Amino acid sequence: MPCPSRSDELVFFVNGKKVIERNADPEVTLLTFLRKNLRLTGTKYACGRGGCGACTVMVSKRDPVSQKIRHFSVTACLVPICSLYGAAVTTVEGVGSIKTRLHPVQERLAKSHGTQCGFCTPGMVMSMYALLRNHPQPSEEQLLAALGGNLCRCTGYRPILESGKTFCSESNGCQQKGTGKCCLDQGENDSASLDRKSDICTELFANEEFQPLDPTQELIFPPELLRMAENPEKRTLTFRGERVTWISPGTLKDLLELKVKYRDAPLIMGNTSLGPAMKSQGRFHPILLSPARISELSVVSKTSDGLTIGAGCSLSQVNDILAESISELPEEKTQTYRALLKHLKSLAGQQIRNMASLGGHIISRHCYSDLNPILTVGNTTLNLISEKGTRQIPLGEHFLAGLASADLKPGEILESVYIPHSRKWEFVSAFRQAECQQNALADVNAGMRVLFRDGTDTVEDLSIAYGGVGAATVSAQKSCQQLLGRRWDELLLDEACRLLLDEVSLPGWAPGGRVEFRRTLVVSFFFKFYLEVLQELKKGVEQFPVPGTCRSPEISDGFLNALEDFPVTIPQGVQRYQSVDSHQPLQDPVGRPIMHLSGLKHATGEAIFCDDIPMVDKELCMALVTSTRAHAKIISIDLSEALELPGVVDVIRAEDIPGTNGAEGDKLLAVDEVLCVGQIICAVVAETDVQAKRASEKIKITYEELEPVIVTIEDAIKHNSFLCPEKKLEQGNMEEAFENVDQIVEGEVHVGGQEHFYMETQRVLVIPKTEDKELDIYVSTQDPAHVQKTVSSTLNIPINRITCHVKRVGGGFGGKVGRPAVFGAIAAVGAIKTGHPIRLVLDREDDMLITGGRHPLFGKYKVGFMNSGRIKALDIECFINGGCMLDDSEQVTEFLILKLENAYKIRNLRLRGRACLTHLPSNTAFRGFGFPQGTLVTESCITAVAAKCGLLPEEVREKNMYKTVDKTIYKQAFSPETLIRCWNECQDTSSFPSRRIQVEEFNKKNYWKKRGIAMIPMKFSVGFAASSYHQAAALVHIYTDGSVLVTHGGNELGQGIHTKMLQVASRELRIPMSYLHICETSTATVPNTIATAASIGSDVNGRAVQNACQILLKRLEPVIKKNPEGTWEDWIEAAFEQRISLSATGYFRGYKAFMDWEKGEGDPFPYYVYGAACSEVEIDCLTGAHKKIRTDIVMDACCSLNPAIDIGQIEGSFIQGMGLYTTEELKYSPEGVLYSRGPDAYKIPTITDVPQEFNVSLLPSSQTPLTIYSSKGLGESGMFLGSSVFFAITDAVAAARRERDLAEDFIVKSPATPEWVRMACADRFTEMIPRDDPTTFKPWSIPVA
Repeated sequence: MPCPSRSDELVFFVNGKKVIERNADPEVTLLTFLRKNLRLTGTKYACGRGGCGACTVMVSKRDPVSQKIRHFSVTACLVPICSLYGAAVTTVEGVGSIKTRLHPVQERLAKSHGTQCGFCTPGMVMSMYALLRNHPQPSEEQLLAALGGNLCRCTGYRPILESGKTFCSESNGCQQKGTGKCCLDQGENDSASLDRKSDICTELFANEEFQPLDPTQELIFPPELLRMAENPEKRTLTFRGERVTWISPGTLKDLLELKVKYRDAPLIMGNTSLGPAMKSQGRFHPILLSPARISELSVVSKTSDGLTIGAGCSLSQVNDILAESISELPEEKTQTYRALLKHLKSLAGQQIRNMASLGGHIISRHCYSDLNPILTVGNTTLNLISEKGTRQIPLGEHFLAGLASADLKPGEILESVYIPHSRKWEFVSAFRQAECQQNALADVNAGMRVLFRDGTDTVEDLSIAYGGVGAATVSAQKSCQQLLGRRWDELLLDEACRLLLDEVSLPGWAPGGRVEFRRTLVVSFFFKFYLEVLQELKKGVEQFPVPGTCRSPEISDGFLNALEDFPVTIPQGVQRYQSVDSHQPLQDPVGRPIMHLSGLKHATGEAIFCDDIPMVDKELCMALVTSTRAHAKIISIDLSEALELPGVVDVIRAEDIPGTNGAEGDKLLAVDEVLCVGQIICAVVAETDVQAKRASEKIKITYEELEPVIVTIEDAIKHNSFLCPEKKLEQGNMEEAFENVDQIVEGEVHVGGQEHFYMETQRVLVIPKTEDKELDIYVSTQDPAHVQKTVSSTLNIPINRITCHVKRVGGGFGGKVGRPAVFGAIAAVGAIKTGHPIRLVLDREDDMLITGGRHPLFGKYKVGFMNSGRIKALDIECFINGGCMLDDSEQVTEFLILKLENAYKIRNLRLRGRACLTHLPSNTAFRGFGFPQGTLVTESCITAVAAKCGLLPEEVREKNMYKTVDKTIYKQAFSPETLIRCWNECQDTSSFPSRRIQVEEFNKKNYWKKRGIAMIPMKFSVGFAASSYHQAAALVHIYTDGSVLVTHGGNELGQGIHTKMLQVASRELRIPMSYLHICETSTATVPNTIATAASIGSDVNGRAVQNACQILLKRLEPVIKKNPEGTWEDWIEAAFEQRISLSATGYFRGYKAFMDWEKGEGDPFPYYVYGAACSEVEIDCLTGAHKKIRTDIVMDACCSLNPAIDIGQIEGSFIQGMGLYTTEELKYSPEGVLYSRGPDAYKIPTITDVPQEFNVSLLPSSQTPLTIYSSKGLGESGMFLGSSVFFAITDAVAAARRERDLAEDFIVKSPATPEWVRMACADRFTEMIPRDDPTTFKPWSIPVA
């Protein structure tokens, strides 16, 4: 059929307004269209691959089959605008606004303190909003499912869930529901002394203040679209872009004709497979066929022997269809459907399930597909259709392998999928193991089906298929064939494992790595299936006894719980804090749980981030070109092809820099030599970001490889490759101490690195002014003064011509201290050279590749101790992987050594640290700054001592803790009284002693599941080890109407610093917070600022704000004395009339801090934050999965400025720390290429990773005279407490190893991924797998720690 050359009009609605796009480009996503064309910037760009949920919006369409309106959440970054013909889109701006009316979802999320940096908040709002449009009173399970595809790096998820639970039907907020008791009841065992004090609060917000949800007030589906849907356009619609044409036929006949004409054109439904491939692999298709308007592809039909589902049905619809069939049919007929439903619950996030189609999922044939193994064993048939007619093919191994004889022929499409009912005596199961429970691609998955001769345990038919162990789903046909006619017993199990390992082979170099783990899962899954089927057979024989049948083997009780998957439950918990003094004036906000200043704006999408600033006149975009080699000489750079592309303006190289090109060994742009993959070589400037990105891919760089390429710490030690001299602290007489101990143990600890994964990637907007070489720089940074200085030296212009503006930052965690200066300087060179404003926004992949993260660490310890558990001597040597440039590695090494002793007084102690120079991107500051890695070595050492002494690790910890006023190894005096109080409170609130006994009882009764519990103390030093870094300034203006503008040197990163500063100003000026405002942080108002880092931002800036307010109040004193009954406005007016200055600069000289490394002594830290955490987990020894059962944290916050914000910081840092120690694994190739460059490959904790019970208590009645209002900085300290989960996991692993008579002293590796846990719980299945000689192949990835 002829294809018209012109483009049709694309008609859809956004927030109730009609959009007519006459030149729709198929390559433009809904996210780009919303942000660039409609200027709706509430929808955020964070990953571009549908993996984080920041860009979630709601799409509403009329279902052609049911005739009902469907509302569903989608990730806008994957939705091509051409797919939206006839749809209504609702963004966060369409839900509610602070200018008009807030929606209850927005109000509750903000007032429940569910926002910190706020970058993920619009996505959270939209996921919840879409849920409420379908279910105004959702269940807690539905709430968890709705938010499963949304990531948050700040909050720890608990307050987000709390806000959602206020809409739920059954939510009662208590973990012990059903028992008739409440965890808050007085006198309960779990209620410790904290609860019995009348001044302890457990409410951070008041439910009764929330406006009710009224579903009748929502936006209606546009009547025009309803009319369009009732009389659908049958003609083919064509949308022509610059490079791609999108064709959307109106009938099945037209689609089949088009498929003949354009054989290679893919059919595109949800774009969840094609979209990411086009983005990351550069896949390109000039013609795309969209079957979205063809109702025949969404038809569902049920027959007496099976279910036929249209290939166009989304996975969410498939979920509902299967659930309905399961409820209608007898259990024996729904075995396959139940297995599919189990995997659908954890497959990707809700948004992806709403978009992805069943047909697309099958046809994509991904090796990690969760559904294809089950569909294969379930004897699924694919119904194909073409112009020539219909045809059926089995969804089997040959189809999945893409063999031409079993595949679709040219011109054919998949119309529907037939899944037969299961039969009596037939059992189907599904298994998967991924890095985390939800929204993660499976390492290995499987579908297994067995059919028995009626009433016997003799195998009549067997089918097993695996995903994740080859290039496609693998069917173990030969193994199954050999097991037919066999009895379902131990002999079959052993034979099956041997056959499966033989048939399903995985080479040692297999992509994805984890080879031995994946081999083990092949047999572990079969063992689980074996047990499940035994259990079912037992039930079946009891229900339908057949004469003469053989009895199946019995399953021991200890094996039974191997069958149960960990349930996904909504977390519960209590937050305890000390209420303010009853005499404190109501107007004084200090100490109260005040909502984040920007909370409501976060929730409505009206909070402006760096890239939300509207396009400036003549603005250009920049894309970076990075090295593809780890260590090489640059021979040539060919720009010719890039410069010829449309829209390309220039390429910025090192020779274009008018001033200094960074520092020696730390160049902004590489010259002659590259030192890591990801080092910036040059930058393309073009009219649009797409043009700049395309041009960057056309730049040809020729390299000459250089030796050596050092990637790991081991390599660096071998080549004596270090960035700085060794740092060392020592006390006591080590040699003598080691001679006088009962036992000596040596061990190793490996801690992997961590990616910051701030939700807002690095971004900067540089605007050159017309006069005096002035520049305005809008940048997402923790240190605007550093950006200002770096740009100044790069351009060779004075600092006073450059103004850096920071409104707010979408998460930093240390990753935006040093690196933004590099991007700001390169963009500034582009702005000066072209004379145009330059916008640079990093893709998630580039951000992760270029910026570096937490330093991986390798630690060795030697510990001498008495049999009582008392440690007499400890020698620790740590090496960190610093990457290719110094960056912050020397300071990290120093802080690491200073903090290694943690809470323990060890009289003979030697601590040494080195930073290794490797050919990886330079690692940098990260929350905790060396403490989370180093102290893991110390605590692992304690655990090893406990194992040798036959004691609990907690007993050894307590024995060796500081007990009285003492001096640290660097001679700083402190009192451990608060530390001991935190430890004791944590023991009480967590009921540790009784739960320890319960854990041991559980472990005796269960072989394949083990529980572990651990309690960890913490002494965290706050601040920089230099006085000059503790200074701060503020500027406070009072205007004649009485309103006050506060400016200070701290940056809002989500930690609520602006909120706290206004609380301080409100108290000092004795006026309500509504009178006060903070606009932004700017180097023009407060100069020479220090980075907002090291947990002291609120401390020092609070003192500066306090100082400014006190100066102003002193000036106003005579006016107030004269008119004591006057109002604030009266006083200000009078002060102005009397020519009293209403503007003041506040200044804080800072805490004294110094460290003399020559002498090994000093007072490097102003104060310590103390805390303790107890965590309990359960592990599955067969898969390596774990479930976090409960965590209790007690933290010494002294007098919290804002308990809601401080508890949020503790929870957020704890969950981030938990990620470091359990799921966040960076994978590097042997050549130094980072593989894990997005949320699909790098797993930060999701909403289902939060402990089932999560309690946080701020220690009451604690004081410190040093800080503002006796508060403490809590930004980083909670990070290390995440290790309580790690040590609970190792405790469970140790229990499993004891039972299997294995050595307890295993090498400690963090993160404790399912791979590490499974392989540490060695058993007959890990023993039977084939092992490779590591010298015979090159592994896919290598550990760099």
